[in-house]
Amino acid sequence: MSDADSFIDEVTEEVRRDRLFALIRRYGWIAVVVILAVVGGAAYNEYRKAQETTAARALGDAMLAALDQNAPAGRAAALSKIDAASPGGEAVLGFLAAAAQAEDGDTAAAVADLEEVARNGDLPEIYRQIASFKALTLQADTLPADQRRQGFEALAQPGSGLRLLAEEQLALIDLAEGKRDAAIDRLQGILQDAEINATLQQRVYQVIVALGGTPAAVSGEQQG
Repeated sequence: MSDADSFIDEVTEEVRRDRLFALIRRYGWIAVVVILAVVGGAAYNEYRKAQETTAARALGDAMLAALDQNAPAGRAAALSKIDAASPGGEAVLGFLAAAAQAEDGDTAAAVADLEEVARNGDLPEIYRQIASFKALTLQADTLPADQRRQGFEALAQPGSGLRLLAEEQLALIDLAEGKRDAAIDRLQGILQDAEINATLQQRVYQVIVALGGTPAAVSGEQQG
């Protein structure tokens, strides 16, 4: 390689370096911003997770402290002072408060808390269904049968997680209204349902026998 060629290569390389440094000076901030965003995002996620964990522990501690109250009225009062700061936490508080109020004999307050949970559109559907179911069962002696029937029929729709339990309650309403055969037919339908669990199966079986009926045969898998 001649001296001239070597000189040209050196100049070319120098120009390339100058262009690279110029680009870095001009656009290097973009790389810095990207790096900061990645590092900052990771740090924020860790911070958020730590905050959520801390909040969950604080909520759990507050609930346990409230449940340590001996009197149900005291438990309900203590639970009502807790701020869950999340729909799921509020739902759990509502269930616990309703249980304490029902134990204390304050059915109206228990039903109000459960109905509030049932109306919360931010909650998963199963939470809302459980709240509606509990509210209806608490009003067995106060809510007219036709209104309870309407509520349980809504919960007995296909796809509902409480479908069979709602059917059981509908059978009890049938029985209370003197519709023995209708009650037995509904219970037989529950007994033959593929989704029945062992506890419900045994309970329904016993009710059918008590009513003088003959429980329908179920598969060996269900009986197991």
